[in-house]
Amino acid sequence: MSRFAVVAFLFALIVAVIAAPSADPSGSIEKRSRTGRGTWFNVGLGACGKTNEDSDKIIAISSDIYGNGKYCDDKVTIKNTANGKTATAIVRDECPGCGANDIDMSPSLFEELGDLDEGVLKVSWNFN
Repeated sequence: MSRFAVVAFLFALIVAVIAAPSADPSGSIEKRSRTGRGTWFNVGLGACGKTNEDSDKIIAISSDIYGNGKYCDDKVTIKNTANGKTATAIVRDECPGCGANDIDMSPSLFEELGDLDEGVLKVSWNFN
């Protein structure tokens, strides 16, 4: 290999290393916020295999997100976008009738965000 080819290769290698993106020094991962409809349901035995009560702060997530249940027992933060109230809950069920980013909430959780008589809230939520 000629001396020129070696120098050109080393120069290209150095440029590639310098141009490579560096890791985020804070190590933080941005939380993905989802926006959808929030409804409530009378809970019981959920898809995660646990029996829940209406007083438990739980949600059911759409089948699109639920998948094989990898989010069971994960905590989420929910915000009623109309009044700004927030609450924390645990994923315990699947909601086959929900849209992709919709959630179904236990009555006690729904009441932290709005009135049961409303029936449907516009919410944003994310996994903690």
